[in-house]
Amino acid sequence: MNPPSPSSIHIDPAQYPGVDVYAVAGNPIAHSKSPSIHHRFAEQAKQAIHYGRLEPELNAFEQAVSTFFSAGGKGMNVTVPFKLEAYALADVLTPRAQLAGAVNTLWMSDSKLYGDNTDGAGLIRDLLAQGISLQGARVLVLGAGGATRGVIGPLLEQLPASLTIANRTDQKALELVNMFAQLAKTKEVIFSACTLSDLESHTKTPAPFNLVINATASGLADQSPLTAGAASTIFVPSSFAYDMVYGKITPFMQQAIGHGARVSDGLGMLVEQAADAFLIWRGANLAHSIDPRAVLAALRS
Repeated sequence: MNPPSPSSIHIDPAQYPGVDVYAVAGNPIAHSKSPSIHHRFAEQAKQAIHYGRLEPELNAFEQAVSTFFSAGGKGMNVTVPFKLEAYALADVLTPRAQLAGAVNTLWMSDSKLYGDNTDGAGLIRDLLAQGISLQGARVLVLGAGGATRGVIGPLLEQLPASLTIANRTDQKALELVNMFAQLAKTKEVIFSACTLSDLESHTKTPAPFNLVINATASGLADQSPLTAGAASTIFVPSSFAYDMVYGKITPFMQQAIGHGARVSDGLGMLVEQAADAFLIWRGANLAHSIDPRAVLAALRS
């Protein structure tokens, strides 16, 4: 019997004897580039691994995690919509996972399930690699879900002048502001929340932003969280628009381009956060053996 292909969405570690098996779990997951990224890292670092996909039913993530690790799985990346569940499942959380309140990387050690969040670190490294200066910048993040929770802490650590969270309703955004208020105060960052409709008002949004990050999944449905009016208020030619969705020019990115702004999708963030996970699983001593920007360039080509 041949083992399932790398694109299987129900990978069984037991079918790969003698090889450390990893996976990315999400729903949907067939589009994920994570297997390709991790196999490239493994080639660079001369590591023998297998990395596949898992697509648990929406109510069956806990069972999928249990089954995967019981069968010998070594590590799991977690994406939409399971990051909050992964956080709840972990026995031990790293400080940045505790801060984010969400987990995107799981592994077993001493019979305990460990959880980390590498999203924020991945985003920051990709922005810096693209020449985006965060210190003293006016930063806007669209959305108040798990993706946003994972990046607020690392963004505040970069000492922007201000960080604003905009959401359809401001309740969830205000919860995040309260959650990270002490860190923002320590870093002397003006940290606030608003609604997406507030962005249309020059009174409520009197100045454009240096960096606008779309942390919503609207791009997957070929939509933007911004109205035309909001886009005209927040973007100027010196702005940089970053969409966490990857692989296409999203409507959000098109709006930014229409106002002369530079844009990027989130593929670099995906690669950089994967690099952190790979080193957690395989050893930090391999940091000089992998080249995330080379992997990104290969994926883009």
